[in-house]
Amino acid sequence: MIACLRGMLFKKLPESLIIDVGGVGYEVFFPQSGQARLPGVGEEVFLHIQTVVREDAFNLFGFLEPMEKEMFQLLNTVSGIGPKLAMHILAGISPADLARAILHDDLARLTRLPGVGKKTAERLCLELKDKVQFVPEALSASSPALTLPGEDERVHDAISALLNLGYPAARAREALALVRQQAGAEGFAALRLEELLRQTLRVLV
Repeated sequence: MIACLRGMLFKKLPESLIIDVGGVGYEVFFPQSGQARLPGVGEEVFLHIQTVVREDAFNLFGFLEPMEKEMFQLLNTVSGIGPKLAMHILAGISPADLARAILHDDLARLTRLPGVGKKTAERLCLELKDKVQFVPEALSASSPALTLPGEDERVHDAISALLNLGYPAARAREALALVRQQAGAEGFAALRLEELLRQTLRVLV
């Protein structure tokens, strides 16, 4: 599975990008509505990748932030929402705002998103309300159970790797929080990504 890509942004297409990585061009789905956030053609780009394998296709979906990838995976668990619709939804709203809308049953906000009607909005709220609480910005200060103090790119990379191994986002964060508790704040901050993943997997297995 491809978890991330770093390379030159070779071309922007209406629904995808071509990323040149060492002379090999990868087509990555990335909706035009979100392409304003990307660097210019010819510049370096780094994307978190979700690989979706179907009987007749092997598709790559790209994200600038790990949290977008986590939300994409959750959206794909909702009946009636496929990978491409999930990408269009995320192009129109941040993961934190989407999580807040789901947590507060904000159907008006949800139905303004591309491809989301009332029934789909209701399914989002019904099926994801208990799952979107891993998004730190969507939680109030009184419910920080799944957030990690001092969360940095290393932690996001660890979460992304665990997601690619098939672990749910909430379970991955819980395991990382336990590793932090065991190591202490300073010890946790000193862990390299490889060791952080090793210790987290020991908790999960």
